[in-house]
Amino acid sequence: MRESRVVTTRALGPDFTVGPDQRYFEDYVPGAVYEYGVRTVSEPEIIEFATAFDPQDFHVDGAAAAAGPFGGLIASGLHSAALAMRLLTDHYISWVASLGSPGLDGLAWPAPLRPGDQVRLRAEVLEARVSASKPDRGIVRTRVQLLTGGDLIVVDTTIVNLLARRPPSP
Repeated sequence: MRESRVVTTRALGPDFTVGPDQRYFEDYVPGAVYEYGVRTVSEPEIIEFATAFDPQDFHVDGAAAAAGPFGGLIASGLHSAALAMRLLTDHYISWVASLGSPGLDGLAWPAPLRPGDQVRLRAEVLEARVSASKPDRGIVRTRVQLLTGGDLIVVDTTIVNLLARRPPSP
């Protein structure tokens, strides 16, 4: 169960009025913006991920990366997206009402993520509406950005989540 999870990051601004273990569709209000972090990305972590999933030289070989197009080692864009997803599931997505996701709208990594960068997540609720075909749930669209300490955006996407509505009080 999620209750035993160790969360090593924190809210960096206003947060929901209830934790992810009590959060339902009704808690996602359009216009609300939340930030969570900070997590430092290490060179061994970048190399380990890339070796397994994206073994291009600028992700796995420091010497080759230094002579390459980015002037040094950078994280795979998919690694950056995975970091954003981890912060989302630790802090933003409901642990009790999430019904999954039908997908996302676009996925961009406008700036590279480098060893030593500290990242934080910004999540902005764009839309929250009750499902027309299944009124026991809602659909939430969220703009998700992973930012470095220097405010460079390293991941930019919009996710769609299906969330159960809060059950009626007994």
